[in-house]
Amino acid sequence: MTISRALSLSFSWAWLLLFSMLPLCIILVIALARSADMVPPFSFAVDPGNLALAATDELYREAFWLSLRTASISTVICLLIGYPMALAIARAAERWRGTLLLALMLPFWTGFLMRINAWIGMLRDDGWINAALTFFGFAPVRLLYTDTALYIGMVYTYLPFMVLPVYARLAKLDATVLEAAADLGASPFRAFLHVTLPLSLPGIAAGVALVFIPSVGEYVIPELLGGPGAQLIGRVMWEEFFENRDWPMAASLAWLLLMLLVVVPVCIRAAVRAGRGHSRGNGSPPAS
Repeated sequence: MTISRALSLSFSWAWLLLFSMLPLCIILVIALARSADMVPPFSFAVDPGNLALAATDELYREAFWLSLRTASISTVICLLIGYPMALAIARAAERWRGTLLLALMLPFWTGFLMRINAWIGMLRDDGWINAALTFFGFAPVRLLYTDTALYIGMVYTYLPFMVLPVYARLAKLDATVLEAAADLGASPFRAFLHVTLPLSLPGIAAGVALVFIPSVGEYVIPELLGGPGAQLIGRVMWEEFFENRDWPMAASLAWLLLMLLVVVPVCIRAAVRAGRGHSRGNGSPPAS
């Protein structure tokens, strides 16, 4: 290993240690502490009771389940909408791709809260959507502070995070592969199903991760659009931290969320790889 490579790697590891591992260690220390009426509102100890309570209490389990369900549905909707958008942009003429990508990202040049407040104006009872429904002879519906408004906000916010990695993958596909599939008699649908879709799976995986992970811990959208029933884990952690001033419990919830989002998928992936290796080992012919 050269000196320049060693220096670059040491800088990267130092950066990760300082801005990733160190904050996680601080959160773990707070999670093992005990809540106290002082500043800051905890006393140092080694008490796993908060972690156990966060994992077993029905309120917290319901918040975790609601967060996972909301994030999963939002991710699926983003994939169903974002994949055709990414495919259309990738197959557009070269001179139009930049314009289409700009149109996708242009709303995000404004502030996040401003865009969510704009949705509040459109979704409220006397908003633009109900005004349009009334104009065309339909009865107005309640949208704001419902699950519908929550999913609209989630999909609107995270849709570009699905489109961009899928587009980046689709834009690199070799068109001659599709031409070869057509020459072999494959219909456009079969060519998409057996060529385009498998080759775009890395982009889909990246988009799913970019949408699902931040959606699980989302706080602003459920708070502004979801109403009081949308008690996702992000809102619960905010209440524990700022309203109840129970920092150890909030830190414990954060650590459990980290376990769900990082440790469990890593273990599942390792188990799948181990199972594949075991099956290949059992199926391999004996050496002559």
